[in-house]
Amino acid sequence: MSIKVFVTGCFDLLHSGHVEFFRQAAQYGDLNVAVGSDHTVYGLKGRKPVNSEEERLFMIKAVSYVKDAFISQGSGILDFETELREMRPDYFVVNSDGNIPEKAQLCQELGIEYVILERQPYEGLAARSTTELRERDYLPYRIELAGGWLDQPFVSKYYPGATVTLSIEPTLEFNDRSGMATSTRRKMREIWGAKMPPDNYEKLAKILFSYDNPPGTEIISGAQDSIGLVFPGLAYAYFDGGYWPDYFIHRMDEPLLKFVEDSLYLIPLGLRDEGFDVLAETHIDRERAKALADATDENWQAILDRDITVFGRSLRAMFEAQVAMFPAMMNHRVKAVIDQYRDQALGWKLTGAGGGGYLVLASDKPIPHAVRVIARREQE
Repeated sequence: MSIKVFVTGCFDLLHSGHVEFFRQAAQYGDLNVAVGSDHTVYGLKGRKPVNSEEERLFMIKAVSYVKDAFISQGSGILDFETELREMRPDYFVVNSDGNIPEKAQLCQELGIEYVILERQPYEGLAARSTTELRERDYLPYRIELAGGWLDQPFVSKYYPGATVTLSIEPTLEFNDRSGMATSTRRKMREIWGAKMPPDNYEKLAKILFSYDNPPGTEIISGAQDSIGLVFPGLAYAYFDGGYWPDYFIHRMDEPLLKFVEDSLYLIPLGLRDEGFDVLAETHIDRERAKALADATDENWQAILDRDITVFGRSLRAMFEAQVAMFPAMMNHRVKAVIDQYRDQALGWKLTGAGGGGYLVLASDKPIPHAVRVIARREQE
């Protein structure tokens, strides 16, 4: 009986990186590829695929490393679950940025060996991504390093404080609803296309914030989304009860950016659950808001000092302050992943409002299979 290998993905705009992934996976046995449907791509990426599911299936079947391919009938991050349960392959192979707890748990339940590959090009070829091939995408994402929620007046009215954001290059197409400001980034594209115009950063951030929150908007997106996307490098934005910060500190020092790049590791958690409402239960008061503000200032000072120990400790303290005010940020799935990396990291937090997205780890040692980020420098 042949050894069966299972991989899954959208594989829009098939490129050499996909083929190399197939080549490596096929070394474990006969390769079966579950292809995400057009509906699934739209749900995960917030856009239609360039190539239809029929086109993508045709091309994948033509790759010599592939034994068979089919369209997954489900939807969401586990759209392949029915086919996986029916096939019961020997191996399920993923790339490091496709490694999420739900996949590992499903394999454990079914007795399937779970293999994580590092994303790398075939020897002698340049690295490729679907994002790069769809269109040269100059628009950044942002990571909220500290202080998230203090950009909302219903928090900073209790105690003023800052947010700290890092603008990052689009080296990976982050999923929607993952806390990487993807919805505000789409508004950015509506205004400016694939590249921001050269102008004053605060002016551009205000334009984006206003466009993202037109008159009548019920739930206002925090200004740190717009600020973190527009300001390259690091931005410290101080809020005192308003939607827009009272002042900014903007740092582009190369040693600081390199320090943060070297310190951060992202672990994919998958999407937030449907109907996730982080505001369903809140415990906001002066004491908790102050704890968040104090931890954020400690985090900012740790970056300026390039102190990885304090950086990690403050990241954790900041996250604990967030969860104390917004308990829904945490769930059993998130806790299990934190416990898995607790001994490898100096500190951790979740991207955005939690419930899913990415676990952000601070570490002075490499963390296997984690996603790395590149800070965005001054635009050309």
